[in-house]
Amino acid sequence: MSIKVVIVDDQGMVRTGFGVLLNAQPDIEVVGEAVNGEEGLRRIAELRPDVVLMDVRMPVMDGLEATRRLLSAEGEGGGEPLPKVLMLTTFDLDDYVYEALRAGASGFLLKDASATELSDAVRVVAAGDALLSPSITKRLITEFSRLGAPRQPARKQLDALTERETEVLALVARGLSNGEIAAQLVVAEQTVKTHFGRILMKLGLRDRPQAIVYAYEVGLVTPGS
Repeated sequence: MSIKVVIVDDQGMVRTGFGVLLNAQPDIEVVGEAVNGEEGLRRIAELRPDVVLMDVRMPVMDGLEATRRLLSAEGEGGGEPLPKVLMLTTFDLDDYVYEALRAGASGFLLKDASATELSDAVRVVAAGDALLSPSITKRLITEFSRLGAPRQPARKQLDALTERETEVLALVARGLSNGEIAAQLVVAEQTVKTHFGRILMKLGLRDRPQAIVYAYEVGLVTPGS
C-alpha cells in the first residue's frame, strides 16, 4: 500500500516540486495540498494521510499551531490513527524545534532536500521513527540545558519500566537508532523494537520524538551525559 501524503505549505513551488518528486516514488502518493495550517487541518481530516509535510511558517495558522491542534486530537475521530508530521523548514536550527517536537512532530526536513532525502524521510516517519539530524538533536539538548531542572512530577511513571526498558529509553534519548542500541546491548534489533513499543505504551507516549523529550524532561538523561 502507498504512503499517503498531504503537503501544507504557502509556497506553490514547494508544494508542486515536492509533489512531483514524491509521486514519482512507487510507494508514495500525494493525496492533497493546503496553503496554510487552517486549510491543512481540514484537508487532513478529509483525506486521512499517513504523513503530513508541514511548513513551519505560514499565514493564517502556522505549522506549529496546526501540528499542536492535529496531534492533540488523539483518541478523537472514531479511533482513526493520526498522521505523522514532518516539519518543513528553511533553516536547520529553527527556533521552533523544541516546541514542534513537544507538539508531536516526528522530525524536520530542510526545503532544499534532495529527492532521495525527501522520499526517505517520508518512509522513516511513516514507519514510526524520528527524523532528527545531529544538528537538530544538538539544538534540542541546548534547549533542555536552558530550561534547567527536570519536571519531577512525571518521573514517577518511570517506575513502570523494567531496568532494560529504562536502559533502552536512555539510549533512544541519546540519539541511537534501534540497530545501534541492539549492538550496544548485544540483543536482536527486534528485541529493541519490542522494548521500545512497551515503553511507549507504559508511558503513554506517541512516538520516538516524544520519548526523547520525555527522557530529558524527567532527567533520565541530561545534556552532555
